[in-house]
Amino acid sequence: MGKDLRGKELGVGIVQQTDGLYVARFTDRYGKRQTKRFKKLQECRQWIADATYIDEHTDIENAPDMIVESWYEYWISIKKKSVRPNTVRNYTERYKKNIRKVIGNKLLSEVKPIHCQRIFSEMADEGYRTSTIYQTRIALFNMLEFAKENDVILTNPCKKSVRSDMGLPSEKKEALTIADQKAFLEGVKGQSYENQFRFVLQTGLRTGELVGLKWDDVDFEKRTLTIRRSTEYRHAVGEWREGPPKSKSGYRTIPLTDEALRILKAQREKNSKIKVISMEWRDQVFLCKKGEPVKNSTYDTTLYKICDKVGIRHFAMHVLRHTFATRCIEGGMLPKTLQKILGHSNIGITMNLYVHITEEEKKKEIDLVANALNVG
Repeated sequence: MGKDLRGKELGVGIVQQTDGLYVARFTDRYGKRQTKRFKKLQECRQWIADATYIDEHTDIENAPDMIVESWYEYWISIKKKSVRPNTVRNYTERYKKNIRKVIGNKLLSEVKPIHCQRIFSEMADEGYRTSTIYQTRIALFNMLEFAKENDVILTNPCKKSVRSDMGLPSEKKEALTIADQKAFLEGVKGQSYENQFRFVLQTGLRTGELVGLKWDDVDFEKRTLTIRRSTEYRHAVGEWREGPPKSKSGYRTIPLTDEALRILKAQREKNSKIKVISMEWRDQVFLCKKGEPVKNSTYDTTLYKICDKVGIRHFAMHVLRHTFATRCIEGGMLPKTLQKILGHSNIGITMNLYVHITEEEKKKEIDLVANALNVG
């Protein structure tokens, strides 16, 4: 038992230094000495209680006695080896921002549906959108399902009865109207990233796919483009990361329009005028004047400025992809064909998320079948 400066017992592992600070010490399961200093005794006691509890419940060999925080660390370490970096980042963010504070220090075996519901209810109270709450549910369910599959828990407490369809409505992913698209294309003339913006409107590429595009991916003779990777700048670590497309269906070969081919040739000519391009980026299609790719966030910032310039609502890069999809459907493309070009895993994603048929288009379609409907 440690003592304070007056000789009063403070508890196991706690002593008070001559400078008045309280020191907590204990030896963890690996034989390593853990020490921390505090100004307040209560904070010191709380830390050593939490730290020793966590230490006692972090043994993967005794998984049922683990706390959620420790199981998460084990689970995410496995995920880092098996899923895309973006998925790992999303899981990590949702756990650290929303899941941890509710169940992080609970024993994994003691997590109940009511605790899962509390996570989503608190998010709704804090003003989160429905889509973000749903993403949290995916992370929570996967983490707990992994525990169930490994016989750590008997059932997954994140059951169907746990409601996550709450929170603020998700933003509509609306395509540009034809009028707004024309205004945008007029405003983008001569801009640094004009080729990139025009190219997405001709191909429907995701931003990461656009950034990761290399000249070897382009077949000018066959007039095709093959998507093999996704590249993004990770501000958190200050470096570029290259990975696979969003899903297996993201690997695809798409046909190129005359305009898309023209843009590629114009970009190749533009790249030839860049004074210095490092070996790392020499094969990259879309480069800025510094001879390196453009950061994903920079594209959005530039778009906002163009929108202000031409007087249309702000939109981000993904809207150009939605606009491509909508123009394709309006032009008569079969949804199944569009699904393959966009790289969606199922047709429902294509129809529900990306195609927003205008009132004008609906009227045009009904006029086409008006005679067939008139059978009286």
